[in-house]
Amino acid sequence: MDEVTFRSDTVLSDVHLYTPNQRHLMVRLNSMGQPVFLSQFKLLWTQDSQTDSGPMGGDHRDFPIEETPARIGSTRSPPGSGQSAAGFPLQAGVHATGQEGPGAQLDEDGDLDVVRRPRAASDPDPVRPPRDKVHPMILAQEEEDVLGDEVQESSTHNVIKIEHTMATPLEDVGKQVWRGALFLADYILFQRDLFQGRTVLELGAGTGFTSIIAATVAQTVYCTDVGADLLATCQRNVALNSHLTASGGRGVKVRELDWLKDDLCTDPEVPFSWSEEDISDLYGHTTILLAAEVVYDDDLTDALFKTLFRLAHKLKNACTAILSVEKRLNFTLSHLDVTCEAYDHFRACLRQLEQLRDGQLHFTVEPVEAAFPQRLEYERIRQLELWKIFVEPGT
Repeated sequence: MDEVTFRSDTVLSDVHLYTPNQRHLMVRLNSMGQPVFLSQFKLLWTQDSQTDSGPMGGDHRDFPIEETPARIGSTRSPPGSGQSAAGFPLQAGVHATGQEGPGAQLDEDGDLDVVRRPRAASDPDPVRPPRDKVHPMILAQEEEDVLGDEVQESSTHNVIKIEHTMATPLEDVGKQVWRGALFLADYILFQRDLFQGRTVLELGAGTGFTSIIAATVAQTVYCTDVGADLLATCQRNVALNSHLTASGGRGVKVRELDWLKDDLCTDPEVPFSWSEEDISDLYGHTTILLAAEVVYDDDLTDALFKTLFRLAHKLKNACTAILSVEKRLNFTLSHLDVTCEAYDHFRACLRQLEQLRDGQLHFTVEPVEAAFPQRLEYERIRQLELWKIFVEPGT
């Protein structure tokens, strides 16, 4: 395969649009014939913060970061590391503290002129292909050799390894990694106490990224979606990161949950079906529900809220649903203006749910301020939002 071919209905994950220099190594073809890549997502830590003795390992550190406009959307390494997000040394004119030194280079408008590091002319065999052309390749190495020297450069407890696709038709976008999943993962890592020892259900889990992060602290995580191929990818990703699971927990259970069906599949002949023990545990202990980047289609959004409503009535405990969305702006011919119809429909569903007068349950909706620190490398933009839905017994 020399080039990646894009058709008119191809959807490309925004995570990869903003990380063109990362090594996304092709490892296999899925059952649909789509290339599957293996990528690393590094957790950001500093050396100056308190030691975190949680399941991520005793050598890891939490780092409180002051959220400033410059920090939001940044993809650089933790402060004080002396490196950029791509692992390159910072420009010589900028101190590691972030203050501009006397040698800072400015353009004609007075803005900092960031010069990209040129490839060394003396390097006859560069590690990476040219910046403007990346050729995916299928690897023949064993799993521990797949990522080469990059794995050895950092502890395996600092890296989430995910198999995913990079470009798919709209109906298969769950096989990609989306920015909203990383945003929700940041929140989970920040609010570890909220998830400690809990039973968590993720709806529309996609590659399983958020479920894996939740399992670092939760007792049990039910990672759910539809489609045998997608769920098989989830299962592979769970196995790749099983060493991150909270000690004493039951880990991640990959199960099928179709929003268009009222009941869970219990047929033992169907892959990723539910056992009676699973269902009893799900309804008896779940207190947190998660969903990330699942409101891009109005019909799916309606199905999501119907599923939340149906599950809330079956759960024995009060619960909190945490939804991560990205407000995507598009110019539409119908409005001849920039709109965000999918997001507007999502907000309308939130209002409708909050105004619902149900004698059994009461729903409260509130936004989450995006002031929590960034623990993963991606571009955190202002269009990313978190919403909480509190479900309590009605009065």
